[in-house]
Amino acid sequence: MTKEQGNTGKRIGVYICRCGSNISDYVDVDTVCSEVAKEKNVRLARVMMFACADSAQKEIVADITNEPLDAIVVASCSPKLHLHTFRAVAERGGLNPFNYVQVNIREQSSWAHSDNPPQATEKAFNLIKAGIARVDLAEPLMPVTIPAENSVLILGAGVAGMRSAIELADLGSQVFLVEREFFVGGRVAQWGKMATTDQTGEEIVTALYNQIRTRKNIQVYTGAHIISSKGSIGNFNLQIKVVPRYVKPPCDPQGFRKAIEACPVIVDDEFNFGLTKRKAIFHNYKSEFPALPVIDMANCTRCGECLKHCTGINLDQKEEIIDIHAGTIFLATGFNPYEPRPGEFGFGELSNVITLQQLKRLLELSKGEFRFREKKIESIAFIYCVGSRQVDGDNKYCSRYCCTSAIHAALQLKQEFNVPVIYHLNKGIRTYGKQEVLYAQSSAAGDVYLQFVEDEPLLVEIYGEQAKITINDLLTAGQEITVTADLVVLVTGMVPRDNIDLNRILKVPIGKDKFYNEIHPKLRPVETVIDGLVISGCCQGPRNIHESVSSSLAAVAKVYTFINKGEIQLEPTLAIVNPDACEWCGLCLAACPFDAIQMVETGKGKIAQIIEGNCKGCGMCTPVCPTEAIDLKGFTNMEIRSMIEAMSG
Repeated sequence: MTKEQGNTGKRIGVYICRCGSNISDYVDVDTVCSEVAKEKNVRLARVMMFACADSAQKEIVADITNEPLDAIVVASCSPKLHLHTFRAVAERGGLNPFNYVQVNIREQSSWAHSDNPPQATEKAFNLIKAGIARVDLAEPLMPVTIPAENSVLILGAGVAGMRSAIELADLGSQVFLVEREFFVGGRVAQWGKMATTDQTGEEIVTALYNQIRTRKNIQVYTGAHIISSKGSIGNFNLQIKVVPRYVKPPCDPQGFRKAIEACPVIVDDEFNFGLTKRKAIFHNYKSEFPALPVIDMANCTRCGECLKHCTGINLDQKEEIIDIHAGTIFLATGFNPYEPRPGEFGFGELSNVITLQQLKRLLELSKGEFRFREKKIESIAFIYCVGSRQVDGDNKYCSRYCCTSAIHAALQLKQEFNVPVIYHLNKGIRTYGKQEVLYAQSSAAGDVYLQFVEDEPLLVEIYGEQAKITINDLLTAGQEITVTADLVVLVTGMVPRDNIDLNRILKVPIGKDKFYNEIHPKLRPVETVIDGLVISGCCQGPRNIHESVSSSLAAVAKVYTFINKGEIQLEPTLAIVNPDACEWCGLCLAACPFDAIQMVETGKGKIAQIIEGNCKGCGMCTPVCPTEAIDLKGFTNMEIRSMIEAMSG
């Protein structure tokens, strides 16, 4: 229906979506449409089955051209889903995209008041009236363009970080690959054969590192971490601190071996999760790159014994502070294995209880037969979901990789070490996709699967030289079953790394699971609310290697769209300062969560200035300004007041 509303104001079109029946089941959309058509400046009002459908979009474009319309309001679902869809529709019709307003009558009316359709209908009408009032005052806005440096800082040199560095380098970007440990490769460097492929961690890390060495536009920093960050998307100014290795290349292998023998300091080897020892000077494994030794200054006594055997050692090396200018920041900081609490399933109390990551290192260290603490192991019990799927704990999520990794390790134990008896005590096996084949192979090999639930946990006790485990087995209708094993393996999940300083410096958004949080898991899966800061791999949540690499490649594609053109277009819905009204009290600076406001000196004195690259248009600064000197483009005080008046009138 159409209605002339005089010659004043804009010519506004309103489109009300049924969303199939998501909206129309509870909102009387036809009545709302009839009432909306009576509103001032509404030239046209229509009800549509799916406003986002191609046919509906074409109809809106035709209306904009033929009526013609100056602005449109779409009353449908959340703007998070289709804001850009309808902005594009407005542009195809010849409108400025910011002369369009989307009103959410699905989540905010239909779904919120499904128990009261009349109330849902009334609220939908009021929300649409507010949208009409706002768009009537909307002004055409143009995107803000800022220069962008074609360079990327990647934090984390695990598999996800290294693969991303290679791809970005091949696209022509300068890459700074920063790893806080002294060796690249992350957790993968510690693992042997991988599930489903039997490719080793050493092979994967070696292949990636060799590719990195051939690319001149990748600069690798190990023993390094970020200490400051300024600027915004396109132009981040960062500082990293690089801790020295205290060993200068090239290093004489023979002299280095003698230096290790002479070193009197012996500590737990974290690469083997404390199962073995190492010296304060070390380079112990083929998967450790760069292939250059390191002196652990946290434990080194500076006794000087190593200096007698190796001329490449320099105990006087100093830390360096390096300035980096990057267009974007790429987080691939990985995960930590869950560390069981003392006493959790006997961990730390029973000598034959270890974690899955310790088992995987034992598999690499064992030759001939599988032994633990000098004892040949003939029976093993895996306890699943330790540190994952906790009903009362912090880690309610599934860590995804654990079931597959444990079953793959069990197959290795059977095939390579002839361990005859293996139990899998689980809460339900999750070997999804093609990994289900491993579960079938394990079952066929004679492994025994018993299932328990959280409110009836396992009891692990000492039983001579073995461990005794009591379980109420869900698969046999709760029958109490007791098994004994030479070794108990706790199948531990993934937890986020402790990145407190990094999180403070970059203000990285964190989800309820304590992993880094994306804007939207489907629509914007690698972007964060900090423009120019992307996340990938296991720092975002539990993933296997294939999934980590897939997410890192998605992040590469997103990063490249930011920086490849040398400039970036930002949303124009930014804060704006009226210099004549500003008296610089600093309240806006204190309220801004994105460091988007700075104080500048002018001929009239101190005033606030918006750093456009940092501003997210959140509006936190506007209500605290005592002189109303700050406003928000697209959401001005006048527009907000008009919306309130429309809803209350």
